Amino acid sequence: MRDTQKGCAAKPREEKDLPGAWAAYGALLRHLRKRAGLRQQELGDAIGYSLEQVASVEQGRRPAKAAFTTAADRTLEARGSLEALQDEVDRGKLPRFFRNFAQIEAEVVSRFSYDPLLVPGLLQTEAYARAVFAGHCPPLSAEIIDRHTEARLSRQKLLSRVPLAELSFTIGEEALRSSVGDPAVMRGQWQHLLAVGALRNVEVQVMPAASGFHCGLDGPFVTLETKEHRHLGYVESQEVGYIVQDPADVSAFGLRYGKLRSQALNSDQSARLIERLVGET
Repeated sequence: MRDTQKGCAAKPREEKDLPGAWAAYGALLRHLRKRAGLRQQELGDAIGYSLEQVASVEQGRRPAKAAFTTAADRTLEARGSLEALQDEVDRGKLPRFFRNFAQIEAEVVSRFSYDPLLVPGLLQTEAYARAVFAGHCPPLSAEIIDRHTEARLSRQKLLSRVPLAELSFTIGEEALRSSVGDPAVMRGQWQHLLAVGALRNVEVQVMPAASGFHCGLDGPFVTLETKEHRHLGYVESQEVGYIVQDPADVSAFGLRYGKLRSQALNSDQSARLIERLVGET
């Protein structure tokens, strides 16, 4: 999920395209509320949300946040039935073009990615992600920025999910030096990269800017292995995403990624470079 610079002004289709998961969640919430003999206002009072918020969730116009779901599930004695839908609700906050890939990504055995221009979404801080979405063209509403940011942070459960997935991120040095937000945002992002890179299932490598020509200059890509041990690829540009399934194409992605890892700084060298960036701010 990448976003470009500010400019244009047409209404984003995200604001017109509400996911079916929200409607399904809302219908279940309404059923459970009526079974409990509560009005919308009474449920809202019990869980700390307004009548308008409860009504919007029931009508599928607004996604439930995790805190809403936890409180409603407990109050309505739903035995986890609402909580079981939360991941689908969160995925519905993602841009439409990205949802199929996100569903596959959530259950992978391994995921390797090359990102030359932006810190990958799975490693972004909240402040960095908000700055990226704020630069979207056409501009997004504050509500949509909130939704996309929440969904991006929710995807990051993959970093610590059990069983652990093997994750490798090769990031262009330009992505680390390009200012997204103010200096405080970048400092927090670099510090976060150091913390995540220390996880035993995560490897962060930096491709030096002075490395000359390499196969990553054709653009970002992802390779992954599903829990069924299928190998897939993913490419994305300008809000168009494509899942690559042809074995020959996926194999080429794997070869390219292996070469990029060999040309990039190793994990320790990459951490030292990021530490220098932190020290320079």
